[in-house]
Amino acid sequence: MARANASPGPSLLRTWQRLAGVPGGIWLFGLMLRLMVPYSGSIRPAVRELAAGRAKVFLKDRRRVRNHLTSIHAVALANLGELTTGLAVVTALPPSVRSILVGLNIVYHKKARGTLMAECHACPPTPAGEGLDYTATTNIQNQGGETVCEVRAQWRLSPPASP
Repeated sequence: MARANASPGPSLLRTWQRLAGVPGGIWLFGLMLRLMVPYSGSIRPAVRELAAGRAKVFLKDRRRVRNHLTSIHAVALANLGELTTGLAVVTALPPSVRSILVGLNIVYHKKARGTLMAECHACPPTPAGEGLDYTATTNIQNQGGETVCEVRAQWRLSPPASP
């Protein structure tokens, strides 16, 4: 179990590495993630790749995430982008560094329909002293490879607070 002040990234990465290669392991990881992060879990994201500083997450188009225009809701896209950047950032951080989202910028390019893929590559610096802000970008693409949305998430990175 990770300390309350520690980054969850190393623990998440170890769990992914243990589960990804066994039958039903990816499904079990997804269930665990949905329980850990209930709001992000509400869209039922499907993590398909996870490595230090890299995440690929899919979102299946279904009624629960749609809007009145029968496309995927803008906030579901924001949720997917924020989760994907968060996974990429926390898995790249050492256990002694915490992260918290402090800003989100979303650009919608076209209506999102069908299964979507969000991908993020992050290489955050290790903060010294007070900490720093780091921006990670996720591009969300439809099955045709078209970018439907771009999410830029600003993460505040800092050493853990004293106990």
